[in-house]
Amino acid sequence: MNSKTLVFVLIMAFLFSCNNKEEEILISPEYKKEINDWHQKRIDNLKKETGWLNLVGLYWLDEGENTFGSSDKNKIIFPSKAPEKLGNFIKNDSTIIFISENNVPVLSNGEKATKIEMKADISGEPTILENESLRWFIIKRGEKYGIRLRDLEAELIKNFEGIERFPINPKWKINAKFIPYDKP
Repeated sequence: MNSKTLVFVLIMAFLFSCNNKEEEILISPEYKKEINDWHQKRIDNLKKETGWLNLVGLYWLDEGENTFGSSDKNKIIFPSKAPEKLGNFIKNDSTIIFISENNVPVLSNGEKATKIEMKADISGEPTILENESLRWFIIKRGEKYGIRLRDLEAELIKNFEGIERFPINPKWKINAKFIPYDKP
């Protein structure tokens, strides 16, 4: 291969390896904003009080008494930031009563909760209890009842650095028309 051919091949390789600015021009600012807004909304939903990043526990309730707190003497052991004993859940079939431990501040809707019948998540308006950054409520799955625990100061939220994503590429944009399925 002579030197002119080699120079030509190297120049062509260099030109083809450069970013193709034509593709960037095809990305409208509105489309770019729409994609970035969707990603931001996804992150905001993960971080909000009802988001997935603050879930720190799920504990199934047994029939009868279910003591709970951070002490290993409890039937249900919460993370160490919780008081040693927060209280007791008494389960009688589908009725669940919360009784707080004396002098432990537990709130429901901003008011002190000492004894309260819990509404599960399937009611649409579950009873949410709180102690400092911890929030917990009753869930029903099948015939089982459990406590879902959130920590609004969870390490996962503090250390969250976002979601890795691919750059916006107009080749992945699909123009389509949504036609809903007519139910028979």
